[in-house]
Amino acid sequence: MFSFIVSRLLQALPVMLVVSFISFAMFAYVGDPVAIMLGQDFTEAQRQALVQELGLDKPFFVQFLTFLGNAIQGEFGLSYRLSRPVAELIAERAPATLELALCAAIIAMAVGVPMGVYTGLYRNSWLSRIFLTFSLIGVSLPTFLIGILLILVFSVWLGWLPSFGRGDVVRLGWWSTGLLTWSGIKALILPAITLGLFQLTLIMRLVRSEMMEVLRTDYIKFARARGLPNRAVHFGHALKNTLVPVITIAGLQLGAIIAFAIVTETVFQWPGMGLLFIQSVGAADIPVMAAYLMMIAAVFVSINLIVDLLYYAVDPRLRIGRGRGH
Repeated sequence: MFSFIVSRLLQALPVMLVVSFISFAMFAYVGDPVAIMLGQDFTEAQRQALVQELGLDKPFFVQFLTFLGNAIQGEFGLSYRLSRPVAELIAERAPATLELALCAAIIAMAVGVPMGVYTGLYRNSWLSRIFLTFSLIGVSLPTFLIGILLILVFSVWLGWLPSFGRGDVVRLGWWSTGLLTWSGIKALILPAITLGLFQLTLIMRLVRSEMMEVLRTDYIKFARARGLPNRAVHFGHALKNTLVPVITIAGLQLGAIIAFAIVTETVFQWPGMGLLFIQSVGAADIPVMAAYLMMIAAVFVSINLIVDLLYYAVDPRLRIGRGRGH
């Protein structure tokens, strides 16, 4: 197990180096951060002083190596737009994004898996057809349109839920959460549904197809021949083997939820990292944009490692094959 983890971490290092280089190079020549920070009225002496302070007068690779060295220590420089440490800004916004992403993932799994199981077991029922139609709509509609429609119905027409913001939050040390206040829970419902709807339909269709495939296998036929009840066959044998590929997809989708929460956070003005990134793009805030992309890459690498470990734990064939290899 230890060698398995070490090998995965060694594979992740070049990935992080390449992502850090691309993320820094993409934005190094975008916009004029000095003009943004100084405003419209400034002298050439003030400009030159700020350029030297930010290190923008140094060659590109020197700037990149400085950025990389600071990033390893958890420092991503100073935000050009807000004149605050980037690490501090991300620490402030991370709880909102992670809370939104986790709630969206829970909704997707809690609803998608039962729907997939039902449509796999009862393929020709009218409820299965409704679920499949719903999943087709969820896959086809873009995220921003789903968010706007939900706002129109539940905020404008019915007035049940807020259309923007995070509501009241409670601070637990450096972490802030809206799950401990009623306004925070109400503010979370619409963006969580918007963000999790695509993943919900994807998981539902994946579970359905895997369930239908597993139910045709020989060991399921043998289980039925032994006289096992349908509940034991469906949930004790079929569903257990169906969840192996679902773990992989669900793990990768959690990373995608965090990475692509940008659209949802923009529609609902959710004060998370995605909204911070969008605001930084308009201001050519290179340190924030580069730090965000590096953090998303780190999230994907970490989730891939966790998924590999879960795969390793769930599927005994991997352990047997690795033992034979040694």
